Amino acid sequence: MSTSNEARIREQDSPLSDPEQAQPVHGCPAGSSLSKYFLLILVCLLFYIPGLFTIPPLDRDEARFAQATKQMVESRDFVRISFQNTPRNKKPIGIYWLQAASVELLSGAAGYRKIWPYRIPSLLGAIFSVLLTFAIGKRLFGERSGFLGALLCSSSILLVVEAHLATTDAALLAAIMASQCALSRFYLREDKSKPAGGGAFLTFWIAQALGILVKGPVAPMIALLTIGCLTAVDRDAGWLKGLRPFSGLALTALLVSPWMIAIGLATKGAFFRQAVVGDFLSKVASGQESHGFPPGFYLVLLPLTLWPGSSLAGVALFRAWKQRSTAALRFCLAWALPAWMVFELVPTKLPHYVLPLYPVLCLLIAHTIISGEEGTAPELDFKLVRTGYAACQLVVLLLGLGCLALPWFLQHRFAPLGLVPASAGVAGALLSTRSFFNRRYLRATAIAIAATALVLAPGLQWILPGVDSLWLSRSVGDAAAQLRGKEVTLCSAGYDEPSLVFLLGAGTLLTSADKAAGFLQDHPGALALVDRGQTADFLKRSDKLGLHVKQVGAFSGINYSKGKHMLLLLYSVR
Repeated sequence: MSTSNEARIREQDSPLSDPEQAQPVHGCPAGSSLSKYFLLILVCLLFYIPGLFTIPPLDRDEARFAQATKQMVESRDFVRISFQNTPRNKKPIGIYWLQAASVELLSGAAGYRKIWPYRIPSLLGAIFSVLLTFAIGKRLFGERSGFLGALLCSSSILLVVEAHLATTDAALLAAIMASQCALSRFYLREDKSKPAGGGAFLTFWIAQALGILVKGPVAPMIALLTIGCLTAVDRDAGWLKGLRPFSGLALTALLVSPWMIAIGLATKGAFFRQAVVGDFLSKVASGQESHGFPPGFYLVLLPLTLWPGSSLAGVALFRAWKQRSTAALRFCLAWALPAWMVFELVPTKLPHYVLPLYPVLCLLIAHTIISGEEGTAPELDFKLVRTGYAACQLVVLLLGLGCLALPWFLQHRFAPLGLVPASAGVAGALLSTRSFFNRRYLRATAIAIAATALVLAPGLQWILPGVDSLWLSRSVGDAAAQLRGKEVTLCSAGYDEPSLVFLLGAGTLLTSADKAAGFLQDHPGALALVDRGQTADFLKRSDKLGLHVKQVGAFSGINYSKGKHMLLLLYSVR
C-alpha cells in the first residue's frame, strides 16, 4: 500500500481527524470551535466528577484549606485566615474567598462539613484551564492541535488530581492560563506596530491580580520568565508596549491592595512576615517540611503526572527546539523551559508545583502528533521514541491493575468492579502501542485517553473511597456520630490529621495522652481517640484522675500522610 493511501486511511479512521492543517488558523468556523468547547467541557466532567463527592477530605493540605474556609464562613471574618486557634499565614485570601462563595451558594450551613462544595473552585479552575489551553493552542498551532492539546491537558493525571482537591493549584492554573493567553496575543499579533485590544490588556493584568490573591508570586513569575526569555532571544521588546506596564501595575495593585492592607492591619504585619519569610523564602532556601529533593525530581515524576501525553514529551520538546525559529514554538519554549529550571532548582519540591507548565507541554505534544499524522514528524519513527512510548504505557497498565490490587492488599478483599479499570489498563496499553507502531498516532492517543478515563472514573468514584483503611478520619467521624449524634466533642492523642478537625469541628483537640484524660474530665460526654502506642499513658492518667473509661471503638488503617499503619482506640467515660 502506498504511503499516501496509508495516510488517507489513517485520517479517515482516526476519531480525532480534522481536515484542517496543523498551522495557525485564525479564521476557523465559529460553530466548529464552539462545539469543541462544549465537547471539552464534557470530557472534563468525565474526568473530574467521579470521586468529587465520594472521596473524603484528604490530608493534609486539602483539609487545612477547607477547615480554614469553614471557620471563615462560620465566624464571618473574611480577612484573617485561621486553622482552629492558629493563624494560617501562608497563602493569600483568594482560594478561601472562592471556597466560601461556593459553600454559601451550594450548600449553606448544613453543608459546611461536606467536602465537595470546597472542591468546586478547583473543578471550575481545571475546566477553565482546559478551555484556555484550546484557545491558546488554536492561536499557536491551529484548531486540530489546540483541541488535541486541550484533551491531553484535561486527562493529565496531575490536573485530574488537582481538580479533586480543595487547594490553590487548579484555580491558580486558570489565572496563569488567562495571563498567558493574553500574552500570546501580544506576542503573535501580525502587526506589532498596532496596539493590541483593550481586552488582552485587561485580561493579562486582572489575571495577574487573581493569581497573586490565590498564590502570591507564582503567576507573575511565570509571566516574567516568559517575557524575559522572549525579549532576550528576540532582542526586541517592542511587542510589550501593548501591556502598558505602568497602567497595568496600577490596576493590579488596585485589585490586590485592599485585602493586603486589611490583613496587614488585622495581623499587625504578622501575615507578611510569616508568609514571605516563614513560608516562601524558606522554601526557596531549603527543603521545607521534609519536601526537599534534588534537581530532576519533576522529570522523574513526569511519566506519571503528565500521562497520557508524557510518552511523547521528550520528542515534542526536541522538535520544538529544532524549530525554535518559529514564533509559536519559541513562545512555548519560553513559557516551559525557564520556569521548569526554576522549579527544579528550588529545594522544596511538591508534584503540583510544575502544573502551570503542563498545558503548554500538552500543546507541544499535540503539535507533534498532528505533524506525525501529516507525515512531517519523522522523529516519531525513531527507535528510542517508540521504545519510550511503549515503556510509558506501564503507567495506565499499573494504574488499572492497582485498582484491582489495592482493596486486596489493604483489606484482603476482592473488588469485582476493579476488573473494569484493570481490563481497560491492559487493553489500552496494548492497543495504543500497536496503533503507534502502525503510525496511527491520533488513534493511539485517543485510545490512551479513553483507557485513562476507564481507569480513573471507577477508581476515583468507587474503588478508592471504598477502601476504608485509607480513611481513618472518616471511620472515626462516622463512629463518633453514631455515639453522640451530630455534635461531637472529641480529643485525639497520637493522631493529629486536619481531616479529623474538618469532619468533627474546630473544637476537636489534638493533644497528648495525658491531656486527653484531662479533657474527658473537663468535658462530660466527650470522646478520646488514642493511638495504640499511647494507650498505657492515657489509661494510667485516667486512673489517677478517677475516671472509669471504656473502649467504644477501634480503627485500624493507614495514615498515608505519615506512611505508617495505625490502630486508633476510641474511649468514653463510663
